Amino acid sequence: MSEHNPAATGPATRSTAWQTALTVLQEARPPFVPQGAHAMTVLIEYPPGDPGTPPHRHSGPAFGLVLEGEMLLEVEGEPERVVRAGEAFWEPGGDVIHYQDGNHRDDVPLRFTVTMLCAPGTPMLTLVEEEELARRRDRRAPRPS
Repeated sequence: MSEHNPAATGPATRSTAWQTALTVLQEARPPFVPQGAHAMTVLIEYPPGDPGTPPHRHSGPAFGLVLEGEMLLEVEGEPERVVRAGEAFWEPGGDVIHYQDGNHRDDVPLRFTVTMLCAPGTPMLTLVEEEELARRRDRRAPRPS
């Protein structure tokens, strides 16, 4: 008996899994995409309890997915929230400050991916100085008690 060769049997053996394989995790309408932007996808890994990147901004919108753990996310004008494994998030970038992206848990690592649309000639991430944070404190959502 000869071995079965899926390629030899033609289109009848094509999978139909693709028809139900797609799940939309988020949809967003970013306010802008920088002219001439390039996309960059990165993997971020923080140990348990790590506070993450200090307040910063991105030159364009960023779209992410938490792979493992829980992220404490705070973007200017929005209250902080917990994003859990399997959940997606995004931020508009540009002038908007990204305050927090740290590990919300002290017992497990945090792993997430982010795809950023970066403006040419601009770093993908720029830290925000304390003076600017003080000037813009009215734009930050109320802090939990």
